[in-house]
Amino acid sequence: MILSPPSVPWQVTGNHWVTLPCIHPADASVHMLGVVHAQSRGAIEFAGNAGFLDGTGAPLARITVSVNGEARPLGSEGITWERDLGWLPGFNCRLGDLALRGTIVAPHGKNADVSGAVIALTLENRGTVSLSLAIGLEGVLGHRQLRIRTPREFTDGHSASRGTAESIVLEGKSAESPVAMAIGGEGDFDVGLRDGASPAWSLARDVTLVPGESHSLAFHMAVAPERDGAEAVLGVMRRRGADALLAATRKALAQMEPVTGIASADRLIGRHVFFAYFCAVARAIDDAHVYVMRSRVPWNGRGLTIRDWDALMWVLPAVQLADQSLARELLLRVCELHGYAPGDGVHYLDGSMFEPGFSLEGAGAYPIAVDAYIVASSDDKVVEEPLLADSLYGSYEDIEARRHPQLSLYATEVNPDGTVPPFEYTMHGNAVAALALDILKHTLDEKTSEKVQDSSVVRAALMRHFTVQGAAGKSVLAAAADLAGKTALDDQPSGSMYWLPYYDLLPRDESVYRRTVKPLQAQTPAELVVRCARMLGPSGSESLDWFRRAPLDGGFAAEMVDDEGRATGNGGDAALSGLVAYAAWYAVHALGARI
Repeated sequence: MILSPPSVPWQVTGNHWVTLPCIHPADASVHMLGVVHAQSRGAIEFAGNAGFLDGTGAPLARITVSVNGEARPLGSEGITWERDLGWLPGFNCRLGDLALRGTIVAPHGKNADVSGAVIALTLENRGTVSLSLAIGLEGVLGHRQLRIRTPREFTDGHSASRGTAESIVLEGKSAESPVAMAIGGEGDFDVGLRDGASPAWSLARDVTLVPGESHSLAFHMAVAPERDGAEAVLGVMRRRGADALLAATRKALAQMEPVTGIASADRLIGRHVFFAYFCAVARAIDDAHVYVMRSRVPWNGRGLTIRDWDALMWVLPAVQLADQSLARELLLRVCELHGYAPGDGVHYLDGSMFEPGFSLEGAGAYPIAVDAYIVASSDDKVVEEPLLADSLYGSYEDIEARRHPQLSLYATEVNPDGTVPPFEYTMHGNAVAALALDILKHTLDEKTSEKVQDSSVVRAALMRHFTVQGAAGKSVLAAAADLAGKTALDDQPSGSMYWLPYYDLLPRDESVYRRTVKPLQAQTPAELVVRCARMLGPSGSESLDWFRRAPLDGGFAAEMVDDEGRATGNGGDAALSGLVAYAAWYAVHALGARI
């Protein structure tokens, strides 16, 4: 399902617990906050109204400022944004003589890993007379939904009530409501409530600033499976304080940033790494376990489902660039939830089958991902984990079950993205299978490894049966074949020919490879995944520069783009941002590409 990008260029942030994908760029209002709920196999999202994606209607939370008794909407005199470390949105604006700086952060890092968000503000009087201010946060709970790919509204009614310590609790009216949110500030605030179908709430404080004086304040939004837990998390956030939470987050992100030595490449990679890290990976609010998904952003049609290929070859490599510890946990978690049927289709986040359809690449992704993890981390003990071992044996069995009766080649039902190839034997799929078999032969037990087909035989068969005469009369490689004389040359976006050297099928300077991909350079693909593949091709530097200039979806990946890189469909593609990050890092680090 392909969704159009929203009309509002939302600011996005979050941590593994909560995501805030709808921060309005005009006034810094928060229109939606979401969490992953394992039992529901999807996201549970709180919003100010059902049309939150359009930016219309009341927001979930909005900063309010009154100057000398006059309400002054934030952004009414303009507002500027910047992203600290590529992930933490901050804004600056003026309201007459009042200067306001703000940061919206979902804390992350040591002593900061909490299921909540912080809105930190600093106001400064730059005028010549004193200002009487009323500063606060207000909002409406007008919509709650469960979303896997499409949203379903909760019908039990919305509740806003006073908490135990100058706080507001937002939840459903039913006792079975699966998520609650507690909102409060640091210090004293007046609490206001207005009942109704869409209950409204407010927190406010009066402050007087003399010329040159500044005042800082912070609001916390905490989430838990029920109201008592939400208030407990809120208490912890207040106790630790916004300054400490923000400092810990900045320190953690600074330590996680991948470094290539090229500043423009580092900015590109860092932005996409953090988006994948926080929006393709989540900890469920109800069990605290880690899960992987295509995207937590509500305007992406792939939603909270995932393919093995995307999880292991897009998300995991990006996570490993930033956090080896989480990469290990994620690898084992994918094996635990999805490894029972390697490559068998699209899964819900908990591993249940969403859409069957065998992908040869999906089955081969397990050993390739394990090998890449070991090479990067030197953690060869991971293969002793029973969950991982079971997945590797399952991967071998599923690949072997698709072997041609006479030839050392393997069939697939679908491409990595679920599209159906022209023929069931594909160049990309068998290149992946050959590398996977090579790894399995050195990983499985001795008795089983003797049965594993030698990868050199697979590669030789692949080159023999997929090398055909091109339009210029010279040899090129076919994308798919039926192994009975019919071939197809059209490149498959999710299984592009650009990737063949990466899977050790042939060198990048091999003439038949260059002839095969040369015609592809003249094409203008709508799929961003092809642009990623181009970074590993002969024109890697040019492709890297294209990504540096491409606006994408607010700087993040979109499944479909136009010529100039503007998102046209399925923006906020967090898993694909993982591929952008890793492909860019690999192009610079391993292939010597430059911007």
